[in-house]
Amino acid sequence: MNSVHNLVLILHSETYNFVISRVIFVTDYDPTIEDSYTKQCVIDDIPAKLDILDTAGQEEFSAMREQYMRSGEGFLLVFSVTERSSFDEIYKFHKQILRVKDRDEFPMLMVGNKVDLEHQRVVWEEEAQQLARQLKIPYIECSAKMRMNVDNAFYELVRVVRKFQLSERPPLKPSYIKRNKKKCCML
Repeated sequence: MNSVHNLVLILHSETYNFVISRVIFVTDYDPTIEDSYTKQCVIDDIPAKLDILDTAGQEEFSAMREQYMRSGEGFLLVFSVTERSSFDEIYKFHKQILRVKDRDEFPMLMVGNKVDLEHQRVVWEEEAQQLARQLKIPYIECSAKMRMNVDNAFYELVRVVRKFQLSERPPLKPSYIKRNKKKCCML
């Protein structure tokens, strides 16, 4: 059984190369538009098809973002550890997703990108972990340039989505259990 997961990337303009050029292997990428890509993979021995919607970080496309939030099953909130403003937007994006979904929680994963640029880092891991704990979502760091932990970010998000979907299912009705009941007949 091949499960399909609609994943949405919420990106700040500083993080636009996170996925497309590194994970999906697209050579021509225009960060000013929103586009979608498909990736086949196996996660925890279960085949999966990831439909990935890459939201451009450009502000002029922000009006379309809510439309994509409605259809997404899981969200990667990606920021650059070298750009404070991208980190500062994470809280806003998280809140917006919950508002659009009309939920108190929803499958999301916060991703700090560009960790290979340690000398330019302005957002430290502990600070990002603290925000992730506050938002009650997992956090992972990666480097798209070095292809470090990028696939793992997607796989971990799929795990979060699967766990959420299982928790949303109504409980199974207990099977009818036959019990040996002694029957008696009174004459």
